[in-house]
Amino acid sequence: MNIPNFENCRVLVAGDLMLDEYVWGDVDRISPEAPVQIVSVRSEDDTLGGAGNVVNNLAALGAKVSVAGVIGDSDNGKRLLGKLRELGTDAGGVIQEPGRLTTRKTRVIAANQHVLRIDRETRKEISEHTLERITEFIEKKIPESDVVLISDYGKGLLTNTLLSRLTALAEAHRKLTVADPKGLDFSKYAGVYVLTPNKKEAALASGIDIADEMSLLEAGNRLLEKTGVENLLITCGKDGMMLFERNKAPHKIITEARQVYDVSGAGDTAAAVLGLALASGMSLEAGAALANTAAGIVVGKLGTATVSREELTAAWHKCPDNSLIKHKSLTELSPIVRELKRKGKRIVLTNGCFDLLHTGHIMLFSASKQLGDILIVAIDDDASVRALKGAGRPVIAARERVRILSALDSVDYVTIFSSDDLKELIETLKPDVLTKGSNYSPEKVLGYEIVERIGGRVVLFPVTDGISSSDIINTIKKG
Repeated sequence: MNIPNFENCRVLVAGDLMLDEYVWGDVDRISPEAPVQIVSVRSEDDTLGGAGNVVNNLAALGAKVSVAGVIGDSDNGKRLLGKLRELGTDAGGVIQEPGRLTTRKTRVIAANQHVLRIDRETRKEISEHTLERITEFIEKKIPESDVVLISDYGKGLLTNTLLSRLTALAEAHRKLTVADPKGLDFSKYAGVYVLTPNKKEAALASGIDIADEMSLLEAGNRLLEKTGVENLLITCGKDGMMLFERNKAPHKIITEARQVYDVSGAGDTAAAVLGLALASGMSLEAGAALANTAAGIVVGKLGTATVSREELTAAWHKCPDNSLIKHKSLTELSPIVRELKRKGKRIVLTNGCFDLLHTGHIMLFSASKQLGDILIVAIDDDASVRALKGAGRPVIAARERVRILSALDSVDYVTIFSSDDLKELIETLKPDVLTKGSNYSPEKVLGYEIVERIGGRVVLFPVTDGISSSDIINTIKKG
C-alpha cells in the first residue's frame, strides 16, 4: 500500500502549546561547588513542543493546519506564535492570555546525552473569555477540516467543557477525532474516535499494572468499556502498539528494531501521522501501522524531531533505495546542516561528476568520511557534465548517479548542483572540510577561498593512477 498524498489534508489541532528549548554543550569536569557536572554551552536553540510538535510534524508532511491553543503574552508566547506562523499554519485560534505563563521546557544535552530538564509551566485552566474565543475558532474551522487532533498535556486548555464542545462539534460535522490523553480520567474523552495513550498512561487510567501482554489486553479492554471512546491505540515504545476496536479482537503492531536516541515527541509524531492517515482514507489498522513506523523513525533522532515523507516512504516499504532519504536539494540540506553543526558535527563536502563510479571515487569517499562526521557529496547536473566532458556525457543520468552514491555507507547526503552554483553551495553549507583528488592544487580547487575564509580547510587525496571515468568510458566505446 502506498502512502497517500498528505498535501490535500486539512487538520485542526487543539492542544497545549509549548516551547522546547535545547542547550547543547560539553562536559569535561565536575563543579568544585557541588558534585554536579559543569556544562560548557556550545549552542542553544528552540522548537515547537507539545501540541506544537504535532503541528510541526503535520506541516513537515505537507498538511494544511489550523491551531487552537493558549499562550502567554510575554516574549516566549510571541516567539511560539511566530514559529507557528513560519510553518504557514492558521494560528487564529491561538489566544494570548494576559499574565499567563507560556509552557517552556529546557533540555540540557552534553555529548549527545540528556543531562537535565527544566520546566516552566502553569496548569491553570483557561479563562471563560479564552474558552469562548477558542470555541468560536473551532466552530469556524471544523466544517472545512478533514480530521481533528487533540493533544492534551494537562496544562489547562482542554477542560471538560472545551472537550465536550469539541467532540460534539466534530460529531455534528462527522469529523474523525484523534486524542492523545493526559490524566487518570479518560471518560472526558467520550465521543473521540480513537484515543492514543502510552502504556504508562493506560496503566494509570485503567488501574491495572501493565507488566506483560496479558495485563496490556486487560487494561485496554477495561479502558474501552469505561471511557466511551470508539477505539483505543496504546503505544508501547519498543514493543510497538496494541489496537483495540469495539467488537474486534485486539491487533498487535510490531516495531522494527531501531537504535533509540531520544523518545521525546514520538507520541506527537504518531498522533500526527495517524490523523493524516485517517484523513486520507486509510483504515484504522493501516493508519496505526503507519503511525508506528513514523514513531520508530523519530526515536532515532536526537531532540524533538519530525519525519519527512521520504523517510516515511522508505521505512513503510522497507525500501533499500537510500536515495529517498539521502537525496536533498540545497534548500532542504541547509537547515539539516545548521542543525548538525549545532550538535557539534563536522561536515565534509566533496564534489564532482562521478559519472561511472570507480575504485578511486570509493577511496575518496571513504577517506573523506574519516575527516568528519557527515559526508555530503555534491554531483554536477547533467548539463554541467555535458559542458565539462563533452558530447555523449553523462553516460549515467544524475538521478541514477544519486541512487548509486546513496547506496554507499560512507555517504550521508547527496545533492545535485549546476557548476555555476558551486560557490553558492559552499557558502550555504559552510563545510569544515572540502576534499578533492590530488590532480588539483589547493589554490585551483573551486571554492578554496570560501572554505579558508569560513575557517575550514581543503584536503587533497592521492589519485589512483590509471583510473578515470573518461578512460573507462572510452575503452568501452572502443570495444
